[in-house]
Amino acid sequence: MTILLGSIADDYTGASDLANTLTKNGLRTVQTVGIPDPSLALPDVDAVVVSLKIRSVAAKDAVAAALEAESWLRGRGAGHVLYKICSTFDSTDLGNIGPVTEALLSASGGDIALVTPAFPETGRTVYLGHLFVNGQPLDESPLKDHPLNPMRDANLARVLTRQSRGKVGLVDLPTVTDGADAVRARLDRLRAEGAAAAIADAVFERDLETLGKTALEMPVSTGASGLGLGLARALLRSGRASASDGENEAIRPVGGLAAVVAGSCSAATLKQLDTAERHMPVLRLDTEKLLAGSDEISAAIAWAGERIGEGPVAIAASAAPEVVSRLQARYGREASGHAVETATAAIAGELVERGVRRLVVAGGETSGATVDRLGIPAFLIGPEIAPGVPLLRTIGTGGNDMLLALKSGNFGGEDFFATALSMMR
Repeated sequence: MTILLGSIADDYTGASDLANTLTKNGLRTVQTVGIPDPSLALPDVDAVVVSLKIRSVAAKDAVAAALEAESWLRGRGAGHVLYKICSTFDSTDLGNIGPVTEALLSASGGDIALVTPAFPETGRTVYLGHLFVNGQPLDESPLKDHPLNPMRDANLARVLTRQSRGKVGLVDLPTVTDGADAVRARLDRLRAEGAAAAIADAVFERDLETLGKTALEMPVSTGASGLGLGLARALLRSGRASASDGENEAIRPVGGLAAVVAGSCSAATLKQLDTAERHMPVLRLDTEKLLAGSDEISAAIAWAGERIGEGPVAIAASAAPEVVSRLQARYGREASGHAVETATAAIAGELVERGVRRLVVAGGETSGATVDRLGIPAFLIGPEIAPGVPLLRTIGTGGNDMLLALKSGNFGGEDFFATALSMMR
């Protein structure tokens, strides 16, 4: 296997988002769950996205995992590695965006990395180094209240500086608008000033194309799926990759039962659950009982067992922000999140044991815990269900193929669950 582009994603839903973007823009792409076992036969592809769970772990652990993935990708020919982060720059003052970016630069021999979470298609733009979500500064948007990494500062240069050893510069929008030569010249000036990272503005898709073209000339970049779009188009225009137009194996039917499991507490997921109640039975777990040790999992499986033979069911540990805040104050932020992840993954695992082969999972941490529980090593990338969310088909599951959708909490329209299940056969 020789690949052109490698990526290290800091969570599983973000990996799917990026793999979807690369596939839409012509690259044959596979998403792996961690570094694949040597015995796993992967198809010939242009790009591999290695899914990790390093967004909210200790910085030293994130760095170690990322470096191992980087070595594996370089060993398979990747000339450029994109560190895929969340488009809301989810992080803390300790990391992990800065530490991982600097470690990847050091390992690759690079001296500066372009950094941008911009993805205009999903409403994320960067202007003068500040991140906007649908026109609102990040720290004034609903996305500021992430349950694990709340974001209270829209100034990305300031955020990244707090978690980096090196200086952080800015490639502003006028420079990006002037094209790749202007961006290169600006990066040269920042290098001379000692910067190791440069926040890049991007408001339109054409800005991402400029940044992708420039980033591809360097060994490492850091960004959301929008930067992946720019990198993919740059590879195609360079002639190093040919647009894929073959039949997508991922859409072959698998049959079996269907279910939704949700752990996200985002406003988007809460609305999607309300809408889902018009199409399927929805069980809302009592999160406080779950945290207190009550046997909500067995009760949920029994509930599903009585209904799933008639059609899809949804089980959710999602709660309104005020409930989440109250529970975090009582049980602790990390303990609360871990309990929800563990419970939803356990429920998903039990449903699969009972014949579910078409599964939609909402929430980044929930998706990661579920995929690990199911022991899925890799995915083929299918058609897009909603921006940032592709249909996924398992690879290496011993003939027991499944179709999945791993949805970041904020993604998708109100009818996302019904739409996703309608695409799974």
